Amino acid sequence: MIINKNSPLPIYYQLESHIKGLIEQGALSPGDTIPSEREYAETYQISRMTVRQAINSLVNEGLLYRKKGSGTFVSERKIEQPLQGLTSFTEDMKKRGMSPSSSLLQFEVVPATSFIANQLGIRDGDSVYEIKRIRLADNVPMALETNYLSESLVKGLSEEIVQASIYSYIEENLGFQITRADQLIEATKASKEEAKLLQIPKDHPMLFIQRNTYLSDGTPLELVFSRYRGDRYKFFVEMER
Repeated sequence: MIINKNSPLPIYYQLESHIKGLIEQGALSPGDTIPSEREYAETYQISRMTVRQAINSLVNEGLLYRKKGSGTFVSERKIEQPLQGLTSFTEDMKKRGMSPSSSLLQFEVVPATSFIANQLGIRDGDSVYEIKRIRLADNVPMALETNYLSESLVKGLSEEIVQASIYSYIEENLGFQITRADQLIEATKASKEEAKLLQIPKDHPMLFIQRNTYLSDGTPLELVFSRYRGDRYKFFVEMER
């Protein structure tokens, strides 16, 4: 690579594009260390401030991450998930050629709070399944998920079914048709407990999603709270005018 100091493109952008290109081409792999700011500055005869600007941009984009005292590393490739279409985590990972699995933290029947009852269209105190899981892809923790479903609607749910696929059980065994969902997405940070479960630092960026899923007749099926690792997930939506 040659830095063109007469180019209308800012120098930091040229360096940023070069590093990004190496990552996209596979010349830099996840976990690889990139050269230090000093090394880049000396190699291309540019200021360390310019180098820092390029690297900061790539860190903010999630392509690189820093370890205090160790250097700057290439991040794991993010999973890109469309916001159109309604699929389960299991279905989504299988489509990507990844092996989905879950670590079940909690499975029990509890009385519905007023908020959960309102979301599921049931009465306060009615029995609901509360299911807390770590969702993994190729044995890497990706998300924390808490599901609430009405016990009177989804009969016979068990730990074994939850470990496989709840959606498959609902559609194939109970004969219900899942047709749509509403999603609310917010940015958040990992708590101490969440960080420990997902093997990330405390206050790590997270994507919080509330999903309300409905059957074909409009009956509320499920309320889900998910917290996805910000370094492994990104969402996109296609819009037309």
